[in-house]
Amino acid sequence: MGKGFFNVPVAVNEPVKGYAPGSSEREAVAKQYKEYFNGSVDVPMYIGGEEIRTGNTKNMTPPHDHKHVVGQYHVGNKTHAAKAVANALEARKDWAQMPWEQRAAIFLKAADLIAGPYRAKINAATMIAQSKTIHQAEIDAACELIDFLRFNVEYMTQIYAEQPDSAEGIWNRVEYRPLEGFVYAITPFNFTAIAANLPASAAMMGNVVVWKPSDSQIFSAKVIADVFKEAGVPDGVINIIYGDPVEITNVILDSPDFAGLHFTGSTFVFKELWKQIGANIHNYKTYPRIVGETGGKDFIVAHPSANPKQVATGISRGAFEFQGQKCSAASRVYLPKSMANEVLDFVKEDIKSFKMGSPEDMSNFITAVIHEGSFDKLAKYIDQAKKDSDAEVIAGGNYDKSKGYFIEPTVILTTNPKYTTMETELFGPVVTIYVYEDKDWAATLQLVDQTSEYALTGAIFSTDRYAIVEATKALENCAGNFYVNDKPTGAVVGQQPFGGARASGTNDKAGSAQNLLRWVSPRLIKETFVTPTDYRYPFLG
Repeated sequence: MGKGFFNVPVAVNEPVKGYAPGSSEREAVAKQYKEYFNGSVDVPMYIGGEEIRTGNTKNMTPPHDHKHVVGQYHVGNKTHAAKAVANALEARKDWAQMPWEQRAAIFLKAADLIAGPYRAKINAATMIAQSKTIHQAEIDAACELIDFLRFNVEYMTQIYAEQPDSAEGIWNRVEYRPLEGFVYAITPFNFTAIAANLPASAAMMGNVVVWKPSDSQIFSAKVIADVFKEAGVPDGVINIIYGDPVEITNVILDSPDFAGLHFTGSTFVFKELWKQIGANIHNYKTYPRIVGETGGKDFIVAHPSANPKQVATGISRGAFEFQGQKCSAASRVYLPKSMANEVLDFVKEDIKSFKMGSPEDMSNFITAVIHEGSFDKLAKYIDQAKKDSDAEVIAGGNYDKSKGYFIEPTVILTTNPKYTTMETELFGPVVTIYVYEDKDWAATLQLVDQTSEYALTGAIFSTDRYAIVEATKALENCAGNFYVNDKPTGAVVGQQPFGGARASGTNDKAGSAQNLLRWVSPRLIKETFVTPTDYRYPFLG
């Protein structure tokens, strides 16, 4: 490992472990999974230096075995939200003044803890809480989170090293100060790495944070809290609260010291938060930073020159890994008529070979969707597609929630390019296919651009470079992350900074210096060494 600015180690991507049968890492995760699954963890809120247990608890149950309780968490209220804000502001007095290299050391230590003694813990917790396979847990909770922490330290040092020029007799320098106030982090269920990065990236830049994880991710959030504590994050820097989102958010957004929102979740919720912040704008000491990554209706477009097997694999992985619950998951696909049947046959073969069940069985490729609300929504759309004259379920289409929230990977074929599942974000293992005439390639690109309000990810498959150029230009506004001859999922920190525009968010690119710059308020200092003593300029004579 080389050295970067200020002699900080240059980050490299954490290698993904294979977890092959019989391997020591597989056995370690299996052992930890059983320990967590058969235990009962009691998760408090973390406010200042206190672990707060209200006695008002909710059960935590795995999506793949929803009758089994693995623990409970303590629900807070507006009093706890106010206390979290007060503790954050008190902690800010020291944290904002802490030398940057000391903050860097804390989060580099957190990365090493996850890479080492906490790796099996955070992977097993993610498998239980979010029903991820071991591979999906590894690339998320371990590798991506480690990468976020290490790369963000490197990006932070690069930011601090960016300084203005100085003319003769003066010295210009920029301080990258934390925001004046606190940051509110609201995180989703689907990625443990995102849940940790949203508060950590703001805190790394000297900010203090009130963090509200998703109710469906609290089990693995507890492991993140343990890592941050052991790594040395001071009390009050990251305060963790649970409870009614409206009640808690009202308290936080009413505070004059609210300085920023770091959000990943639904488009509707983000817009409502933006509206609420706008309504309160006259109350704030500073204009709050609003950073959000929201929904997606991500696409795959195949050109007639594409390789059918590659397209099929892009669909099978892009649409169905982690049950289609990635913001970037492929959910609408455009196939040329000349190869559509061949591609769909390959996809059907893949689906037949998928094993579905508990992530404890590491030979499973598909597990459960996150909760009953998601299950019911997906089942409704699948049932409707079975009835509609312009749609047909050609693979999957079954579901069962008797033990876990299991939805079969489902392929809908439609003759209507604006069919509801071509436009509506479902967030599950359902992909809709539209077949276009080969001669309509250019028109189909326009259709892709105009079909969705979202602009998160998209992919094209082609062996024709002119077609690639044409598609890259035609689709420039409908995907913040655009993939050529690859599935539209799997962004890697430091390689593919992630984020989209339109209704998909503010496109502030998590996994890059661009995101960290949102959490600082630069101050330019100009120092003159020989100060003038006469106001007159030469032109005055």
